Amino acid sequence: MTTSNAVWARRFTWIVLGTITLVVLVVMSGSIVGLRPQDGFPFFTADLSAPQLFTANTPTGGDMGAHVLLPQILADSLLPSGRIMGWTNDWYAGFPVLYFYFPLPSLAIVLLDVVLPYGVAFKLVTVAGLLALPAAGYYFTRSMGFSKMVSTLAGLAGTGFLFMESFSIFGANIKSTLAGEFAFSWSFALSLVYLGLVVKATREGKRFSMAAAVVLALTALAHVVTTIVVVFVSLPLLARRNAPRLLTSAWVVGFAFSAFWALPLAVRVFGGYTTDMGWQPIERFFGERDAVFASEFVPIMALGAVGLAWSFLRRYDVVSAVWMTLAPVIGFWVIAQIEFTPLYNARLLPYWYFGMFLFAGIAVGLGITELGRWLPARLAAYRWVAGVAAFMLVAVIVTGIH
Repeated sequence: MTTSNAVWARRFTWIVLGTITLVVLVVMSGSIVGLRPQDGFPFFTADLSAPQLFTANTPTGGDMGAHVLLPQILADSLLPSGRIMGWTNDWYAGFPVLYFYFPLPSLAIVLLDVVLPYGVAFKLVTVAGLLALPAAGYYFTRSMGFSKMVSTLAGLAGTGFLFMESFSIFGANIKSTLAGEFAFSWSFALSLVYLGLVVKATREGKRFSMAAAVVLALTALAHVVTTIVVVFVSLPLLARRNAPRLLTSAWVVGFAFSAFWALPLAVRVFGGYTTDMGWQPIERFFGERDAVFASEFVPIMALGAVGLAWSFLRRYDVVSAVWMTLAPVIGFWVIAQIEFTPLYNARLLPYWYFGMFLFAGIAVGLGITELGRWLPARLAAYRWVAGVAAFMLVAVIVTGIH
């Protein structure tokens, strides 16, 4: 790649990922109250208000209100005594604090609260996982050997997953996050970074990655379901040279870093201190809501299938991405068949949805790459085609969802 092409690719990445991250921030800030159609370009008008994200009030909605108390207990009672787990009488007849829930987001809220009002710190942390997804998707795709342009479009497409409206408690999208599942959003983005680190390390023949171990620990401290998924998804990498040593060391060191919280949790879970939530598995494969092949998902899924097949034909290192996408559907079906109620089978589906969004972006990127080889004045055409493709990709996502 020439210096001019490299500079353009870097600018394209920063502009596209920066723009889509800003879009997510604006949406989550509450600045846009509503959109109304109008005749003529841009075909709609927006009702705007002051960004509520930066107002020091108390967030609520779904389970969100129940999470507001935990960081305050950490700051007032537990951390001053050198602990992150303990007991409080602030609610009910008393309850255990963070013995059975994930501490990382709460610790981040306490840290931000040093310089920001509590309500603002809390809300910024709740949206942080969503804001990290474009960069996480880009890094994961780049680790598989794709170009910056293809990886950028994959990161853009993956962000479209956040706006899915056919589910609200599966995790990782905006609706689930606003229902209180912001820890899942954190862990989801971190899990993609972990996968990217181990894929890149195995491709380079490394025997150890401290970064992978640290990110895996952070993933576990934010949510356990995502941790189970990405450890399982990384198993096929064991067939590669030096990979067994790399992965086992990352697992051992990563879980050692998180053991101060994870080990007491495991002891209490297997010791019978928790109850079976009695989740009723979802068995719906087709439908408008809560389905594997949700209606809003079909357009992007078709494009994602093209990207998945094309990546294989071009021999890109997509084994982990394919397994991350398809294994959750298998797990979804198996859990429903055996009626395993402690784990809600729909919690696996965000990886399926996101994976197909990611491959849709890869399909567009590979198409642009192929087209650029045949167009005259390649560099100039490349820029225009990439920009148009980014716009069209957003249009396809929005059309499919809305």
